[in-house]
Amino acid sequence: MWNDQISRRRFVRNSTLAAAGMAVGLNAAEAAKRTRSYSESMEYRPLGATGLMLSAISLGGHWKKVPYQYGTEAFAKNRRDVVSACIDCGINYIDACAEGEVLAYAEALRGRREKMYLGFSYYEHEMRFAEWQTAEKLLAALDDLMARAKLDYVDLWRPTCYWQPHTDHAVAHEEAMVEALEKAKKAGKVRFGGMSTHKHDWAMRMVQTYPQTIQAIVLPYTAGSKKAHMRVERSKGGWQAVAEQEGDSMYSLIDVVKKSRSGWVGIKPFAGGSLFKAHGATDSRVKDEDDQRARLTLRYVLCNDALTCAIPGLATTEQVYNAAKAVNERRELDVAERRQLDEAVEEMWAKLPSKYKWLKNEWEYV
Repeated sequence: MWNDQISRRRFVRNSTLAAAGMAVGLNAAEAAKRTRSYSESMEYRPLGATGLMLSAISLGGHWKKVPYQYGTEAFAKNRRDVVSACIDCGINYIDACAEGEVLAYAEALRGRREKMYLGFSYYEHEMRFAEWQTAEKLLAALDDLMARAKLDYVDLWRPTCYWQPHTDHAVAHEEAMVEALEKAKKAGKVRFGGMSTHKHDWAMRMVQTYPQTIQAIVLPYTAGSKKAHMRVERSKGGWQAVAEQEGDSMYSLIDVVKKSRSGWVGIKPFAGGSLFKAHGATDSRVKDEDDQRARLTLRYVLCNDALTCAIPGLATTEQVYNAAKAVNERRELDVAERRQLDEAVEEMWAKLPSKYKWLKNEWEYV
């Protein structure tokens, strides 16, 4: 740990200013070579205007198919090995969005914290729940989990905001989160601020209303997502295209993000495993086919130039190397590959579990 709060604050302030200066003074290729765990075999993209260059394939915090029980030494070794494989491939960002994920990845990074950037959310004690919707409570939760994880600082604090139409969301809640983010940055606990949500409309509103604070957003972009070239409006069944896009009107979230210069961390590329024949199992008979589906998807989502990175949850070192391989394959899909991915997406939408129906309703047209 740091000797005192001042040294931590000075480190975070200086490193944040250095990152911002690098973004201004260097082109993308030069900036990438100075990023953490740089590899010539990995692609790096700017996290908005922060100055950070993140690997186009990064590591999502969820571990649905890890074949070991959380809290065991076998599980801890699995996460350490996966992080080691990520560093070997040039993957330099982990997005941890729950108490268990933060604790697990902080431990997996022990002794090599400066090899990777860390995104942080303690969703159990954030904006999703009424009792945590004040700046004071958010900051207390941040302090608590950082202390238990033995983290001196966080690169990106991106509170989780699953605001639904019926949750009495108010501008006061937005302002509380913005206040907490700014105070955490000023205190040297957090380098950059952002947010995560599953809701189109809140994402648009937040990056447009608070561009200086919401420096990055964590949002879905799946194998079946596509840019809305039509104006879309919410209906009872989800988002519906209602008119042609005209002029420079901002009908697509993709356009809004690019204009705001926010970073975009893309979650759920595999739709919670529904993309795969074996639902992401690590030892199935269709492993080769599922590995190919993973690479096709990652190539496809990275065609979205508003996206900083895609963050699949990777259960094994083999999955890490397979995901990284997608970066070095041809980016644009050919006709046969496009047909193959379309068929996989059709299957994916058809077998989404009820808890993931929102992925199609909200995020097919982006």
